[in-house]
Amino acid sequence: MNFQFYLEKLYANKHFIEFREAEKTAYPCSCFFSVDKKGKDAKQHFDFYIPETKKLFSFKLESGGEKVPVEMLEDTTPNEIGLNYDFDFKEVEKLLLVKMEEGKIKGSIEKMLFSLQKVEGKELLVGTVFLSMMGLIQTHIDISEMKVIHFEKKSFFDMVKISGSAGKGEK
Repeated sequence: MNFQFYLEKLYANKHFIEFREAEKTAYPCSCFFSVDKKGKDAKQHFDFYIPETKKLFSFKLESGGEKVPVEMLEDTTPNEIGLNYDFDFKEVEKLLLVKMEEGKIKGSIEKMLFSLQKVEGKELLVGTVFLSMMGLIQTHIDISEMKVIHFEKKSFFDMVKISGSAGKGEK
């Protein structure tokens, strides 16, 4: 589960090759990775933005590199990200396990969701990690230094409370 392996898979994909030939100004703006430790729900998506048409496309590697249009919810231009990284998701998991040990967090990692994106000028892996016993970790990893810069444990019930209270306005 190496980032460069997925990138090479993307570059060799016929849908992506055709896209790059047709859309010379398109640039990478995010990548999504689902690392499923318990099942078979691993996913890898590379997202590219076309400035002239203001359109976003995702290449889903788990679906043979299928090119899928992505609806943009905000009228903002996505930040360009670099793809010159060489990290392994096993390394990322080790970083998280160290932080879990330091924080005396029990449970095992069941699934990791990461988005590689540029946030405030830094390229980060923004992640949600699902733990056994309905625990969650929200994390940001500075990818250039392979360093955890944000780490917060939550429970599934915290998330339910937030979404359950959303929409309950004052009368």
